[in-house]
Amino acid sequence: MLNTSDIMETITMIQEENLDIRTITMGISLLDCCDSDINRSCEKVYQKIYRCAKDLVKVGNEIEQKYGIPIINKRVSVTPIAMLCGASGGDPVEYAMTLDRVAKDIGINFIGGYSALVHKGFSPGDRELIESIPRALATTDFVCSSVNIGTTKAGINMDAVRTMGKVIREAAELTADRQCIGPAKLVVFCNAPEDNPFMAGAFHGPGEPDCVINVGVSGPGVVRAALAKAGKDIDLTEVAEIIKKTAFKITRMGQLVGTEASARLGVPFGIVDLSLAPTPAVGDSVAYILEEIGLETCGACGTTAALAMLNDAVKKGGVMASSSVGGLSGAFIPVSEDAGMIAAAKSGALTIEKLEAMTAVCSVGLDMIVIPGETPADVISGIIADEAAIGMVNSKTTAVRVIPAIGKVQGDVLEFGGLLGSGPVMKVNMNSPSVMISRGGRIPAPLQSLKN
Repeated sequence: MLNTSDIMETITMIQEENLDIRTITMGISLLDCCDSDINRSCEKVYQKIYRCAKDLVKVGNEIEQKYGIPIINKRVSVTPIAMLCGASGGDPVEYAMTLDRVAKDIGINFIGGYSALVHKGFSPGDRELIESIPRALATTDFVCSSVNIGTTKAGINMDAVRTMGKVIREAAELTADRQCIGPAKLVVFCNAPEDNPFMAGAFHGPGEPDCVINVGVSGPGVVRAALAKAGKDIDLTEVAEIIKKTAFKITRMGQLVGTEASARLGVPFGIVDLSLAPTPAVGDSVAYILEEIGLETCGACGTTAALAMLNDAVKKGGVMASSSVGGLSGAFIPVSEDAGMIAAAKSGALTIEKLEAMTAVCSVGLDMIVIPGETPADVISGIIADEAAIGMVNSKTTAVRVIPAIGKVQGDVLEFGGLLGSGPVMKVNMNSPSVMISRGGRIPAPLQSLKN
């Protein structure tokens, strides 16, 4: 039963603490859109996405009005387009243009799935798509791309790692006149989940239903406010309990919205991703939660331990609230999208090396980090390899979304606007890993992969 205090608490969370549903994302399988002719395939892609998702924005707005819960983004994720390229041949950018066109026509914020899964090797379609990513991101507005280059079961495809360093640089160069926005829409994964509703890494995995609704919640401001009310005198066990209880409430809201959207759209409800996704808004910051726990600033000694506790407590609270928790689920640390992270990076308290350590215990990886424009492709590949190794060995998802700021140096800033925020150019270790990267091959799967 709901009581008055519960209702008032939820209203306060929404009005004052930035609580929202970050996204409802419709996953759509395009496997039945394969065709030997790329033009026919593109037409099938457009028609299926339009048919399935034409009411997504309308339904999202109706749920917002019914419950008073802000739903910030309405998105679509699709089958990795590389799978269609293998059947059709032709220029993969044709698919990107089709995705962009249908995204605009149905009014969504982003469409994800210009993707390839190459953790164990390349098919011809994979190679063609990956090589086309910079052009696709430069010529579209709403298309997001991802490439999975490693898993705990398969190891790390170092040929793909080498290629992605070059792809990220080229994507930045082709969009240098637009704040290098290209690589801000590109994620390189290890252990990519098939049901992630968050961009830029969302795609609709081949093991998913034909069409499904996934929900991504948010709420770092709510967690920070709950800890602030509790004061500094409670011990860390009590801190973890508060985070757990708050995560439970946030996840229940996500479950409600997902169930409602599923019923209205007539498609199955998939998962709630209960990740704490920050925004540039004041107070809506994972970094501020860590500082509320007791750090002088995010990046100080103790940051990794505080983040580990936060991530664990969020997951525990979420799984008690819903039997459909999936995606990434935990705490995101995207630098440009988090006001506290931005401040810590500008002050020098937060470095890429510290962020890498934090990724061993959080939900994603090195996310929305702006690096000097002169950073060579092999150094970017080295960053990807390090992050993939953390994911592979720890059987968790890790990812890299770095933006080379063409023409800019450490201390400069890129302004993306909106949820992407602004990113200070961070210092990068420029000592070269080129000999290692150029070797190619595969880093073998670790011993812990042998679980059967």
